[in-house]
Amino acid sequence: MQFINSGVIGGVLIGFAALLYLLLYGRVLGVSGLINQTAFNKSKEQGTNKFYLAMILIGTLIGGSSYGVFFEPQFVMPNDRSPLLLIIAGLIVGFGTRMGNGCTSGHGVCGISRGSLRSIIATVTFMVSAIITVYVSSRLFQIGA
Repeated sequence: MQFINSGVIGGVLIGFAALLYLLLYGRVLGVSGLINQTAFNKSKEQGTNKFYLAMILIGTLIGGSSYGVFFEPQFVMPNDRSPLLLIIAGLIVGFGTRMGNGCTSGHGVCGISRGSLRSIIATVTFMVSAIITVYVSSRLFQIGA
C-alpha cells in the first residue's frame, strides 16, 4: 500500500508542478524542451535564463537520486548494463523526442491534460513502442527482466 501512496503523491506533485509552470510561464513543462533550451540555447523567448533552466535540470537529477537513496533504499539500479548500450539507448530516446516533437512529460502529463489530440497520439505511440521494445529486448536479446 505504501508503494501505491508514493505513486499517487508523486503523480499529484508532477501535476501540480506542470500546472504551476503553465500558470506562471504560460508554457508546457516538458523535460526535452528544457534540455534543448539549456544545452542548445534554443529558447523561444529572449528573457529565458539559462541558469534557471540548468537549475531545474540539476534539481531534478539530485531530487530523483536523493529519493532513491533516502526513501526507497531497497531500490537498486542494475549495474550490469553496458555503458555503450546505455549511450545508444539515450541517443535513441533523444532522436525519438525530436521526432515526436516532445517527450512523455510534455505530451503525457501536459498535453493529454489539455486535451491535445497530437499529445494523445504521441503518448499512445510511446507506450506501444515501449511495450514492443521491452518484449523484443527481453525475448530476443535477453536484456532486462
